Amino acid sequence: MTTLKLDQVSKLYRSTSRDGGLTPALRKVSFEMKPGEVISLIGESGSGKTTIGKVLLRLAKPTSGTVTFDGKNIASYSGRGLKDYYRQVQGVFQDPFSSYNPIYRADRVFDLVRSSYFPNVGDKEWSDKIDAALDAVALNPGDVLGKYPHQLSGGQQQRLLIARALLLDVKVLIADEIISMLDASTRVDVLNLLVKLKQKGLAILFITHDLSLGNYVSDRTIILRHGAIVEMGATEKVYGNPQHEYTKMLLTAVPELHKKWAHEPLGAVPVSANGATVTGLNGSVADVIATDVPASALAHASILDEITHAEQVVKRDLRAIFGGSRAVASGKSQVAVALEPPALHEFEPDHLVAEPE
Repeated sequence: MTTLKLDQVSKLYRSTSRDGGLTPALRKVSFEMKPGEVISLIGESGSGKTTIGKVLLRLAKPTSGTVTFDGKNIASYSGRGLKDYYRQVQGVFQDPFSSYNPIYRADRVFDLVRSSYFPNVGDKEWSDKIDAALDAVALNPGDVLGKYPHQLSGGQQQRLLIARALLLDVKVLIADEIISMLDASTRVDVLNLLVKLKQKGLAILFITHDLSLGNYVSDRTIILRHGAIVEMGATEKVYGNPQHEYTKMLLTAVPELHKKWAHEPLGAVPVSANGATVTGLNGSVADVIATDVPASALAHASILDEITHAEQVVKRDLRAIFGGSRAVASGKSQVAVALEPPALHEFEPDHLVAEPE
């Protein structure tokens, strides 16, 4: 059984500051990847996710610890051995646009694979291999072959790169933020593709900062913070019963999309003579004061989370708050919540950011 394993891997980078100190990017990271599973590697920016991907692809050398593939240290590979390793372990990265030379047709990425790994394969056999790889990623050859990069969508470019990996005898796919630059509908297509590849026996490391995407696609989840694993286990257990405080904090930042949302800003809430409390989407409770709310002052909002840096589209109406307060009657009353100005950025219709007054 093919396995890719990290054992106590640490990585230090020398600081560019005057003192030239060492900055830890990874701290004794250990886990293994097995066929037919997707592992989500989740953490905020700078947590070391991409460094792990680079170490697995031998684009970065560990300071300590080992990475083994089928029991052999990948640091020992050279020449034909290293070439064979890359035949079985491939990476697809965040920005598909930078993977193509704009002066060449996009399917040139297939030609590079052919010249390196299949120089003796005939044209008919090679064409059949390309068609099979494109079919595996749900691409029509007529839609992508012979086209320049600018003629393809981001989703087509990304799936073309995955098809390139499938031309090889790939066993492990390192998918580093591969859908973060794609639109919502294309993201779902690529996620479903990963699930299909898993069902065919691939081991996939899905590197992301978006917990909702990780929950959708993965069998196991690893939570990374400051280069160290703080929680690891079956996805349903990590999400359903998190043990580490950092994991709990990340999960509270994810909107509970399965819950029905009221059209009102925070719905109708019970109010007593002593005031009111409102429970938000993430379970937090905040005291509120009812204010005059004009019905015409409505807008939809999205929030960029400070921890995960994931844009969360919130299906809520924001209502303008007028000065002054008023008494709230007992029973059910509607209240509105105001955002502090530093947390609110208004975008004009032409997508220009409005400067705060």
